[in-house]
Amino acid sequence: MKDSKYRAEFRCIAGCNERYPLDEVVYTCKRCGELLEVHHDIERLRSRTPQQWRELFDSRVGKNTWPYGSGVWGKKEWVCPEVDNENIISMFEGNTNMFWAKRFGEMLGMNDVWVKMCGNSHTGSFKDLGMTVLVSMVNEMISRGKPIKAVACASTGDTSAALAAYCAYAGIPSIVFLPHNKISTAQLVQPMSNGAIVLSLDTNFDGCMKIVQEITRDNSIYLANSMNSLRIEGQKSISIEIVQQFDWEVPDNIVIPGGNLGNVSALGNGFKMMLELGVISKKPRIVLAQAQKANPLYLAYRKGFPEPFEPIVPEKTLASAIQIGNPVSVKKAIRTLKEFDGIVEQASEDELANAAALADKTGLYCCPHTGVALAVLIKLVEKGIISKNDRTIVISTAHGLKFSEFKIGYHEGTLPEVNSRYANMPIELPADSDKVREVLEKELTKRKNIPTTATLCK
Repeated sequence: MKDSKYRAEFRCIAGCNERYPLDEVVYTCKRCGELLEVHHDIERLRSRTPQQWRELFDSRVGKNTWPYGSGVWGKKEWVCPEVDNENIISMFEGNTNMFWAKRFGEMLGMNDVWVKMCGNSHTGSFKDLGMTVLVSMVNEMISRGKPIKAVACASTGDTSAALAAYCAYAGIPSIVFLPHNKISTAQLVQPMSNGAIVLSLDTNFDGCMKIVQEITRDNSIYLANSMNSLRIEGQKSISIEIVQQFDWEVPDNIVIPGGNLGNVSALGNGFKMMLELGVISKKPRIVLAQAQKANPLYLAYRKGFPEPFEPIVPEKTLASAIQIGNPVSVKKAIRTLKEFDGIVEQASEDELANAAALADKTGLYCCPHTGVALAVLIKLVEKGIISKNDRTIVISTAHGLKFSEFKIGYHEGTLPEVNSRYANMPIELPADSDKVREVLEKELTKRKNIPTTATLCK
């Protein structure tokens, strides 16, 4: 069923008052060319009290009632009420765990550091949260007679995996444009396995983005990149989940890695909606973490966000999913950062790799992008910008198992520009118990001296 009580629509972010229904194939304002965003009828949503919303959302967690057991569709009224439940394409994504980074936090002198494990999802990244909404809306549009024959995206890996999986579940053809030899093997295999048409282009992500925008000018192929604000609606559930997991208390800081920057505005939109409806009473600070080799927003932040925004040509970085020099959602991200007392900081290749490895030693298994966020957290705590007494959430955007080459290269010491200070290679020994016992004694003695402080100093 469609949630007929509530309404949502596309509106231009530039405020030129252009509006479009969610089932229209449109990505930018037809009047001014700016991006669109989804607006909800807040007055209708106020028909429930803040406490009633909290109780409703809490009552759906962990249930199998379709589709509300999903962490996204459990907030359907706030996300996409226009889709009939029968047309929703969901794998019960979301509701991911909050990892108390106890030992890692202790190295920083902090007791309240948490990692939101968004990679513990069906395809191994937070992109599932947005893709369930987008593909569900496409399924709804097809059911209404819209002539959509496929869904396409440009990707650095994770978006293509999510699109391919959700389209396979829906029985809708998917097309993915990937930069040749610039993503991990696991990320390449995922869309191949789910039956997508995989096009490997001799360019970077920004080049792939230009091609997919050209291809989707024909409205029979629907665009699935984050310039499509339906994606943002699903991803804003991260904000709601975080607060929900702390009994509706708002953390002090959220640190998130950023490339195309859709997730920054998604986080902001979730918190703004909770504020508007009285579910929370304060905002967190949002910290955007970028790789030093793909840092256009950091450079703009250092200059006070001058206009027009200046894109860059990104260099190759270990954090391949955020190797983007011309982010589509930059205007939304800058607006969000200004509203949320935002900070932008960067991390070098050495810093991100060692931060990930150090966190792994405390029980995590970090993708390189989470390593960027952890490195930025370490730097900001060292500078005194983030207080050691703050409750701080780090967003882990993908599962570390998707980046085995990164892990192997780190421990083998073969990553360029990285001094692998926490490398841990297998010890090869003869099958001799006396020799094994001798080596174990040495290793156990040595490992008593594990790191007790998190530092990025070389």
